[in-house]
Amino acid sequence: MRNKHNKHLGIEIDPELHFKLHYIAKYEGRSGNGQILYLIRKCIKEFEDNEGKIDVPTEIK
Repeated sequence: MRNKHNKHLGIEIDPELHFKLHYIAKYEGRSGNGQILYLIRKCIKEFEDNEGKIDVPTEIK
């Protein structure tokens, strides 16, 4: 079941990039959505490792 507090992010993506994303996702055992979330989390971790933790306001949590 979906979490009612989660945010929706719609993006426009060209067909070649879409195909390659899903190809890699399948290879790594993820859905396309799971692969995008993995990459976002990886990007945030790398940023925080280099620049410091991002504090999230309590009203967002």
